[in-house]
This record gives sequence, C-alpha cells and structure tokens, in this order.
Amino acid sequence: MADLTDDALTARALDLFDLRGRRAAVTGGASGLGLAMARALATFGADVTIVDVRADALDAARATLAGEGLEVRGETADISDYDSIAAALAAAADGGALHIVFANAGITAGNGPFIEEGQLANLDLERWRTVLDVNLTGALYTVRAASELMTDGYGRIVVTSSVAGIVADPLVGYAYAASKAAVVALVRNAAIELAPRGILVNAIAPGSFVTGLGKPGPHRQRKLDALRDSTVLKRMADPDELAGAALWLASPSSSYVTGSVVHVDGGAAIARNTLAPEASA
Repeated sequence: MADLTDDALTARALDLFDLRGRRAAVTGGASGLGLAMARALATFGADVTIVDVRADALDAARATLAGEGLEVRGETADISDYDSIAAALAAAADGGALHIVFANAGITAGNGPFIEEGQLANLDLERWRTVLDVNLTGALYTVRAASELMTDGYGRIVVTSSVAGIVADPLVGYAYAASKAAVVALVRNAAIELAPRGILVNAIAPGSFVTGLGKPGPHRQRKLDALRDSTVLKRMADPDELAGAALWLASPSSSYVTGSVVHVDGGAAIARNTLAPEASA
C-alpha cells in the first residue's frame, strides 16, 4: 500500500474527480435522484443548473442546497418541448461551453396494478404517449441540445434509464419499461456519433430508490415491498447513494467509458428472477 500524505491523497482524488470550471445541468433536478446528482456535482466544484418543469420545486431545491453551502442556478423547462429544454441548457452554458448534462427527468405510468392478464388490452394509450414523450423524446431532445453546447472537447452526457429497462419487470407499466429500455439504445447510438468530439454518453440504471416519483395509490405499498424484496441487498436506497456513480460518470475518472449502462440497483437486475409469485401476480 502506498504511503501517501493527506495532501498527496487529496491531490490524487482531485485529479480524478475535480469538476471546478465545468458547467453542468441536471434535468428533473429539483427532487429525488436529480437533486442527489446536482448535490454531488456542486460538492465537487461544478457550476450547476438544475432544470425542472416546476418553478416552486426549483426554488425549494435551491434553498435546500443553499442551506448546505451549495449555490446552484435554476431553469424551468419542459423536456418534451425541444425549444424549452434547449433554452434552459443554453442558459446553463452561460455564454460558454456546457460540459456535463444529466438527462434525468422522467415520469411513471402511474401506480396501477402489477402486470397481469388484461393489462395490455386495457392500456391507457394517452398515458402511453405522454410517458414516451417525456421519458424517450425528452431524453432525445436533452441529448441533442446538450451535444450542441459541448464545444470545448470535454463532454459528459448521462441519461437515466432504469433496471426496468434492462430486465423484464412486472412491477412497472408497459410505457415506463419501454421508454427506459429505449433510452439505452439512444445512449449507445449517441455514444458512437459523439465520441470523435470528446463527448462521452452513458446511462445510469437505478433500481429501488426512495423518491417521490409516483403518487399514493392502492398498489403503492405492495409495489414498494416487492421492489425492496427483489434486490440482493433487501432494501431500498437513499437517493444520495447514487451520488458516487453520478460523480464518476461526470468526472475525468470516466475518460474511457462511453456507451455503457451503470447499474445502481442493489443487485436487482440479477435478482429479478427470484421474485415471489405473489409479488408479480
């Protein structure tokens, strides 16, 4: 083991994870996983703009981070509207290059029943279109707008997928699973196209995190119990447990990583085949 002084250890860590001088934006950054991402980036020196469709939530998130000694900016935007998200990211670039963008904003298909016989035939087609407009088309718009602002040779784009987009998952609806699987293909194509410009494009696939996504309903607690039990670690995660992966993908330490999907799921992707029958019935 190397005998490092505290100063030497700090210097090496900064070489890997220092984000000072980097401009960053996080969509869906006012709560949940997005807020945890924004906190991690700001803690390590990035100039962070959180982007959210809800102005009141933006104000609350900025106040929360300010209370932790972290100053971030806020921009409202609807990611399903290209002009809206493009304007928000241009504001985050502040007249210069944008370096880091987390395309994290998304919605669920609601808290309906578990996938079961008859659900496909009764699929809410309007909700299907809305979920894909936000989760897939919104991600595409964010990646496109971000790539046009990454002009100085350093680019990190990270799209939030889900364990439900990686393996079959009876715990979410068709629209959510389909959209999260599709963004993985989007990431891989963008990684190929943008690599010559020094822009790395990756996905994070979170598993069971305790966030405010979704609304209370008759099936919510049943789903939460099944999500917890479907992990190897047998627990749900706090959003800040995503911070390490987010920081790594945003930082110089991920310089040889692109087109990848990083699982932060407590082992859910390898354990889904152990779901009890009653959990998926």
